[in-house]
Amino acid sequence: MKEIDYIIVGLGLAGASLALQLRKRGRSVIIFDEPHEHQASRVAAGLFNPVTGKLMLRTWNADKLFPYLHEFYRDAEKETGSTFFYPMPICIPFLSVEEQNNWMVKNVEEEVYTNSRYGDFIKDDFGGVILKSSGYVDTVKYLNAVSNLFPEQNSFIHEKLIVADNEITYDDIHAKAIIFCEGIRVSSNPLFSWVPVRPLKGETIEIIPGKIPPLIFNRGVYVVPSGDGKWCVGATYSHDVTEGISKTGKRELEGKLETLLSMPYTTGHHSWGIRPTTPDRRPLLGSHPEHKNVLIFNGMGTKGVSLAPWSSGILSDYLEEGFQIKDDVNISRFYALYSKFRD
Repeated sequence: MKEIDYIIVGLGLAGASLALQLRKRGRSVIIFDEPHEHQASRVAAGLFNPVTGKLMLRTWNADKLFPYLHEFYRDAEKETGSTFFYPMPICIPFLSVEEQNNWMVKNVEEEVYTNSRYGDFIKDDFGGVILKSSGYVDTVKYLNAVSNLFPEQNSFIHEKLIVADNEITYDDIHAKAIIFCEGIRVSSNPLFSWVPVRPLKGETIEIIPGKIPPLIFNRGVYVVPSGDGKWCVGATYSHDVTEGISKTGKRELEGKLETLLSMPYTTGHHSWGIRPTTPDRRPLLGSHPEHKNVLIFNGMGTKGVSLAPWSSGILSDYLEEGFQIKDDVNISRFYALYSKFRD
């Protein structure tokens, strides 16, 4: 029998971050994963941005998430010997003088400009704001680099899992605990199919701009470097989770892009993925209601790059030190659904 500390099922942004956290603590990990082309973590542009929504509000827990992620990804690059973390300013153009004034009153710590600065690239007649603690992660390079550090299995078969009070057994593997980081595939997991993970489809397109933007642009859609002179534009948010690209999604992205950009560009590859979201837009982490050594780490939604590092640290502290997981991210906030599921 192979004696290890942890089994992780799923190597998306959640699973990769957790695996690195546990490795840093000197623990042995085996990962089960079936990568696929339209896995949300691999399709994602990898953007991290402390401002969210049409009202340009600070994202939830930004004061903790963003300092943490900068340190986490830099350490991850050293650990893997790969480069995938790219801090880069984001420019958000204002749509009106009123918006400009409101931002200057509420967000004095960010750089605000009041006249067009990037008119050769975007429509910023009313100025804009420059966010400094932002950037992107090349998620494909990141996940591949993490995968190379761990012994990896293929598909996980739930019928082979045996759960005891103090041990997990799977084939010839003995482990202290198993953590499911499956994204939308959790719906097929007999242990966690009751969890309220809701699929949200996102589509992106690649463009080749006529000139190279000096920073990331984000208003309605983001425009983020994706390598080889290409930039990723996205993303849509659709509850129609039919697999495949759609004409509706492409029209939406191209329409918003025309509103944002003033520079010429050509359109390239069109892609899609399905994200795992939660009703309260918070991650899900913690133990199964009946089995403390069976855990879930899910619900990163559209902000996996920024949420996964900090959340994986919380979960690792719980696994290794017994630290309590706060209610706002603890799976226990949905235990009532498990009771109904059993009834």
